[in-house]
Amino acid sequence: MIDPQLLRDDVHAVAKKLATRGYILDTGKFLQLEQQRKVLQTATQDIQQQRNARSKEIGQAKAKGENVDAIMAQVATLGSDLASKEQALAALQNELQEMLLQMPNIPHTSVPVGPDESANVEVRKVGKIPSFNFPPREHFDIAADLNNGMDFEASAKISGSRFVVLSGHVARLQRALIQYMLDLHIGQHSYTEKYVPYLVKSESLYGTGQFPKFIEDQFGTSNDLWLIPTAEVSLTNLVRDQILEADVLPLKFVTHTPCFRKEIGNYGKDTKGMIRQHQFEKVELVHIVKPEESYTALEELLGHAEAVLKNLELPYRVINLCTGDIGFGAAKTYDLEVWLPGQDRYREISSCSNTESFQARRLQARWRNPESKKPELVHTLNGSGLAVGRTLVAVLENYQNEDGSVTVPKVLLPYMGGIKMLNPQV
Repeated sequence: MIDPQLLRDDVHAVAKKLATRGYILDTGKFLQLEQQRKVLQTATQDIQQQRNARSKEIGQAKAKGENVDAIMAQVATLGSDLASKEQALAALQNELQEMLLQMPNIPHTSVPVGPDESANVEVRKVGKIPSFNFPPREHFDIAADLNNGMDFEASAKISGSRFVVLSGHVARLQRALIQYMLDLHIGQHSYTEKYVPYLVKSESLYGTGQFPKFIEDQFGTSNDLWLIPTAEVSLTNLVRDQILEADVLPLKFVTHTPCFRKEIGNYGKDTKGMIRQHQFEKVELVHIVKPEESYTALEELLGHAEAVLKNLELPYRVINLCTGDIGFGAAKTYDLEVWLPGQDRYREISSCSNTESFQARRLQARWRNPESKKPELVHTLNGSGLAVGRTLVAVLENYQNEDGSVTVPKVLLPYMGGIKMLNPQV
């Protein structure tokens, strides 16, 4: 959530920055509500002071043996008036809060300005795009010949479209990717591994910015529990309503979870294969840091996600997303896009974002600044390290051979139980 004080200080400046994201802030409505809030808050404080003064007079009058009926009547009237004003103030504050909850984050100054993905800026390309002496196939065709390693008909019977059943060596390859990613981030990048709930309360989704804006994209239950769209929700909420001491920061969490999204608005896109599914696997990275360290942490987080691709020897590129393409809660986002030979294009495999204090303000996640001795909001960052299903897709397509086999990447061999090649007959 944006700092309300920024809006109070210069709502037009904030509106100008949000407009670069395609969000039109109703400045007139905000100023009207804010003015009403000020008037009501002042009136409420005045009535409270009057009631306190009259209550004090009652005590003094009783001590002197004087009649206090008239003063008590005044206190009762003031109390009724105060309750009415407090109720009106609470309703107004709720309206302002709802308005704030709908506002996206303010983009960082280093974010390119543009309306959509066409204005994104390529930062760098890494790795050599493979050349094949045969037409490269897409992952679902490759896996179909690996003893039906990717079965979409079976999953459709069980759950409908946009699910998959993985079998045999393809399933093992996905498990190897998960184990490798976790070991890399824990062993070399110093993350603390977490096991977290896959079902969360509404307030957890409000805290990380999925609610209220994206409520229609989530799978929910009948008892106000929601399947996580990303483990960022569970990991970031670990510091909700906490005041952290400076010496525990930064915190770096990693976890592997399934994730669940309805993909509303994306029907018709990537209807075949594993690129866009309702249930998918991710290894998620979250940083909780001091504000002055968050952009250094963003580059570090990006590097950790890149390390997976580098070690798998998969060609990729880094994209600095423009204002019209960054996520709702992000102040800045880098996308990692991996090369998919079957599609002859780069596809997103990770987003690494700095939300600054946007999530922390919703979560009331704070740290105690040793200089001021006061609690201040932390900065939160998140990124995929990586999206497992899309990494599986990239491995199948980049390591495919003309005879239909798939070579296992070197770094995954210790996790494959001696399997070096996925062969069509297996």
